[in-house]
Amino acid sequence: MIQDLLINFIQIFIGFSGGLAVGCGFVAFLTLLGIIPRLIQLSKSLHLVKVYTACIIVGALFGTYLSFTVVTWSQPRILLAIWGVFHGIFNGMLAAALTEVLNVFPIISKRINLDNKIIILMMAIVFGKIVGSLFQWIVLVR
Repeated sequence: MIQDLLINFIQIFIGFSGGLAVGCGFVAFLTLLGIIPRLIQLSKSLHLVKVYTACIIVGALFGTYLSFTVVTWSQPRILLAIWGVFHGIFNGMLAAALTEVLNVFPIISKRINLDNKIIILMMAIVFGKIVGSLFQWIVLVR
């Protein structure tokens, strides 16, 4: 009885600690790197800061809810396609903001001696992402 209670307490402590560590990492990622402010600056939508804040909070809470429950629902394929497009846009903008903040492309182009051919580097990355996505969905997902 006491041993089961102690094991449950340890599991709760480890789960809470892990969640706290992941949450701190997420907040550090969003704030220290300046991802969200840079996205707002690039999209020239400073007047929507409260909407962005609400979306981040609601999205985190909804994601947490879906992670801890067994919720399934059937959606039409067109709605799933639209959902996928929104996910792709978000991930692309997040990756673009991250690379812009960290100045990744100028550093890479100087390291591999492509200073005057940065457009070729960018197109290689774009086509690589496209081919990789198509390969995943055509070959690996059936």
